[in-house]
Amino acid sequence: MLDTFFGLPTHPLIVHATEVVVPTAAVVIVLAALWPRFRRWARFLPLGLALAAVVLVPLSTESGQSLEERVAETRLVETHADLAEGLLPWVIGLVVVAAVLLWWTYQERKESRSPRWIAVALIAAALVASTGTTIQAIRIGHSGAAAVWSDSVAPGSGEG
Repeated sequence: MLDTFFGLPTHPLIVHATEVVVPTAAVVIVLAALWPRFRRWARFLPLGLALAAVVLVPLSTESGQSLEERVAETRLVETHADLAEGLLPWVIGLVVVAAVLLWWTYQERKESRSPRWIAVALIAAALVASTGTTIQAIRIGHSGAAAVWSDSVAPGSGEG
């Protein structure tokens, strides 16, 4: 994979896209689960965003592993890398929920009366997958920021 882009590490570039797409997918999936009118309007949007996220997460991880070889090995970097490994299963969960929501959208159109338990189960699945994904993404982003900025903004580092 490309390590650098015009001399800059690709990891921060890819990660910023990931940190926008993943939470956006999570929010759109929850909206689609809770709001039938939005679900009918959005159709493929939740699944498209979730699929983009499932592509970006491994790219972020791979570019992070390349960058990890070029930076000092610290506890903060290790924590960040360990947390990053846990995001893909959550994002795969988003893809599954988004795919079922898309299927459900077309089932609702065919049937005049659909079982309420399916809607409740989809809402619960969307909330669990979206909440878990978002929390994990925040934890990863925070640990990455701590790994990058901890030395430069520490007390006594010349700032101030």
